[in-house]
Amino acid sequence: MKKDRRWTKPLPLASRLLFSHLVVMVVGVFSLVIISKISSPRFFVLHLERLENEGLNLIDIRAELVQGFETAWRRSTIWSVIVGTTAAGGLSYWVSKRIMQGLTNMEQITRQFAAGNFEARLPMSDIPEINQLGASFNRMADSLEGVEARRRELIGDMTHELRTPLTVVRGYLEQLADEEIEPSPEIYRRLAKETKRLERLVNDLQELSKAEAGYLAINIQRVNLRPLLDSLVEKFTDQLLEDGPVLSLDCPSPMPLVLADLDRTEQILINLLGNAIRYTSKGAITIRVWIEPSQLWIAVLDTGIGIAPEDLPHVFERFWRADSSRARQSGGTGIGLTISQRLVELQGGKMQVESKQGFGSTFKFSLPLA
Repeated sequence: MKKDRRWTKPLPLASRLLFSHLVVMVVGVFSLVIISKISSPRFFVLHLERLENEGLNLIDIRAELVQGFETAWRRSTIWSVIVGTTAAGGLSYWVSKRIMQGLTNMEQITRQFAAGNFEARLPMSDIPEINQLGASFNRMADSLEGVEARRRELIGDMTHELRTPLTVVRGYLEQLADEEIEPSPEIYRRLAKETKRLERLVNDLQELSKAEAGYLAINIQRVNLRPLLDSLVEKFTDQLLEDGPVLSLDCPSPMPLVLADLDRTEQILINLLGNAIRYTSKGAITIRVWIEPSQLWIAVLDTGIGIAPEDLPHVFERFWRADSSRARQSGGTGIGLTISQRLVELQGGKMQVESKQGFGSTFKFSLPLA
């Protein structure tokens, strides 16, 4: 016959801590009592013999002295064990509760996190190890709260951005279906324009998601960026109106090689030049290149409308626009700079912005020298 196996619930950590303290205390007390029981009478007898050798006559009362000592030792030992056990037990219980308090708080905070409350934090503890664990937990909580905040912000921004073209498309389709407006090539062009805008927004969001997750393919090679800069200046100059800004290139010759992805660098420059042209109606746009130790810097300077000081910290945020109405009319998705910054970082560089409202802006980024 098979024996029944009954699984017993393990003891809580607090009980195990208290039990381990009590076991140590019991072992210590019994060791003390046994050693004292063996050694104390022997030492007392030796003390009596030394007194007798010094001339004291203790022969008649020696047995009574030894018996009295043993009686006193037993009584004192009993009281010592009682008082010591009580004190040690109480101290063990207090220490166990103190250790468990931090872990109990962590369990409660974890439950709050599971329920969606990302603002809860662990209090500081007097125990260094618990305090270090709590500090690590709070850092993780800050990170999770930031991720959740960015997720909610992204969902809200996406909803806001998608609503406008969808509303336009639905409005035209409903009017066409109800025969409130006549079909015309202009109506179809407007529908196609809004559809392309939706497609561009979805593609940009997909690319941004890959870039932030580190899944975007980056092909780093030793490249010379001078041919790319020359072709971009020629390409964008053809798009500028006669009374528009003048586009020029200011770079050293010859240019040193850099470690970069040529296609991604072109994508960054196209985005920066497109923004500069969009917000600069007259004046000048300059692509400036200079060399610093271990880095090549590329800047796009314009004399456009500029950016207000309070808006500068938000330039690289998703869907941020200094002039939202103008950007929407020009077809921007609001995440081009966010993608560009991430592409620069994936190539080992960094992107910065300087601007003065009414006097233009400077967007610059660095790439490592080969």
